Parts: sequence; structure tokens; C-alpha cells
Amino acid sequence: MPSEKTLELKKQQVAALSESLKNACTGIIVDYKGISVADDTVLRKKLRESGNTYTVVKNTILGRALEAAGIEGLEAHLEGSTAIAYSADDYTSAAKAFFEYASKHDNFKVKAGFIDGKAIDAAGVKALADLPPKEVLIAQVLGGLNAPISGLANVLNGTIRGLAIVLNAIAEKQSA
Repeated sequence: MPSEKTLELKKQQVAALSESLKNACTGIIVDYKGISVADDTVLRKKLRESGNTYTVVKNTILGRALEAAGIEGLEAHLEGSTAIAYSADDYTSAAKAFFEYASKHDNFKVKAGFIDGKAIDAAGVKALADLPPKEVLIAQVLGGLNAPISGLANVLNGTIRGLAIVLNAIAEKQSA
């Protein structure tokens, strides 16, 4: 049986991780078994640069932290070597980084994840990774909103142009 000091330390780890997961908009759980330290360092750097927190964690601690954060449905994925990356403000960067990394390393795989507290499977994480960046999505929405306005402006401009041509023709006819 663990000592009181060890038990208290683990409770603190669970509480800290749970609080981080509550504040995260997205989290991705991966199986990192078999990757080299150098490869892991490159992955950590890329995740850190995109604003993600990446940590290797024991399955029991992660399971209890997910439960305390109110995130259900990921218990089945907490087996083997487990690491998690989460972000408070970026939905796609961790998923993109992991799938890019997994394409180069056969033994690295994405297990599952969560979005806004709802569990998703590996296919859901893949769909998240395939989304365009936030700036592109915003530009597409704004372009879609702008199209009807541009079309209306062109129609009205054409009507005014036609009226000006007709008035000019009448004016020329009157002066002749």
C-alpha cells in the first residue's frame, strides 16, 4: 500500500490534470510506444509551438482526471503507453501534428480524444486533423456571406448602368 505522502502527491497530480482538462477545448490521447527520445523531442517542440500541452501520464491518473473533469467514454483507450496533448484555445493543431507524425512513424498511433468535453474516437480525431486552419474557415464563411451582397451590388449596378444608357440615348435623340 502506498504511503500517505505518495497518495497525496498522486491526488495533487489528478487535481492539476483535471483542472487543465476542464479548461481544454480539445485533447488527444496517443500510444507513443517505440518512438525515440529525439523523435519525441521534435514532437514536443512542435506541439509546444502551437500552444498545446503534451504530457506522458499513467493510465490510472489520466482516468481519474478525466472522470473528475466530467469527460466520459475514454476509459477503454487507457491501456499501454499513454500520452495526452490538450489545448485551451486551438481545436486542430494537436490532431494535425499527431497525424503528421504518425504518418512517418508506424508504431505511433492516435487512440482517441475529446472536443469540448465529449469523447471522440480515432476517426473523429482524424476528421479534426483534416479541417482547414481557423483562418481559412473564417475566410470561407465571410466569402459565403459576401457573395450574395456582391451579387446584389452587381445587379443594381447593371440596372443603373442600363438606365444611364437609355437616358443618354433619349438625350441624344432629343438633341438631334
